Amino acid sequence: MRWSLNESVRRVIESAPAIIQIVLAATASFAFAHLVLGHANPIFSVTVAITALGFTRDARPRRIISTATGMIIGIALSEVLLLAIGQGLWQMSLVLLIALTAARLISGSAAFALTVGIQAMLVYIMPAPEGGAFIRSLDGVIGGATALLFTAIIPRDPRGLAAKDAGKLFDIVLDSLDALKLAVRNVDVAIVDEALTRVRRSQPLVDNWRMSLDSAISVSKISPFMKKHREDLSDQVRLMRGMDLATRNLRVVVRRVDFLIRDGKPRAYLADLFAQISAATAVLAKGLEGPDALDDARAMLLDVIHQLDPKRFGIADQLREASVLLLLRPLLIDLLCASGMREDDARAELPEV
Repeated sequence: MRWSLNESVRRVIESAPAIIQIVLAATASFAFAHLVLGHANPIFSVTVAITALGFTRDARPRRIISTATGMIIGIALSEVLLLAIGQGLWQMSLVLLIALTAARLISGSAAFALTVGIQAMLVYIMPAPEGGAFIRSLDGVIGGATALLFTAIIPRDPRGLAAKDAGKLFDIVLDSLDALKLAVRNVDVAIVDEALTRVRRSQPLVDNWRMSLDSAISVSKISPFMKKHREDLSDQVRLMRGMDLATRNLRVVVRRVDFLIRDGKPRAYLADLFAQISAATAVLAKGLEGPDALDDARAMLLDVIHQLDPKRFGIADQLREASVLLLLRPLLIDLLCASGMREDDARAELPEV
């Protein structure tokens, strides 16, 4: 893979909030365990805080608690077995075997099991600290609690990440609609094939958008600084769900258009419909910035959905051609739902066929 300076700089800039949060949390965790509680070398307070926060886009408190719990279980389990069976090569193997088995019983996550196993080995191999048994477990608890605390008081900006994910998805949808417009106007199969390849890559963007929103909503429940954004986040969830379904239907439309235009006939009316849908979707994308755009997009989409009657274009008896128009109907319903309209109300706007 070719190294890119611009890509590296972009990655650092995007990671800056996480870096700052992790540094502050690790420092606070160490300071509390060392300066307040007097622990000589509270390494596990630092490692648990760093690992629990991490650089993942999933910043949900539940994920942080799960990661910290896994690490603390590994630490405590190793300390118990260390007291019970002592040190040695076979004892180390037994500790790791028990730690991994217990972790797999607790959780189906492979990452969780590895976290438990690594922490168990660190406890087992490292010299015992001063202060008696379970000091390291207490340090782990401090690290996990600090990670959760800093998620609330210094939250990352999952809203910004969600908006960026949404923007990437809208770009693909708009590019695909514009490609369909050109393809049916110029009878260009190559353009449709490119659009099909492009729209097939959209699902990971939907999944990223969904995860970013889930993280933002979860953080808003514990962070006083994110609480005011809950309503906006709920609106964006509705937008995401509608766009998810719309993108799935768009893939079907693209495949059908690919089949249709192989007869070599241009279709200006379809090009005009795709142009209208693209314009309305571009306005819908601005709904990420405020609700007014959603109202404007809804009005434009309603104007389009009222046109989706094969009889209007004289193709009611042409199954191949009418099928494309009929496939646009569920696509428009999904876009209307994304704009905030109820599905039943959107369906009621469909012309009878």
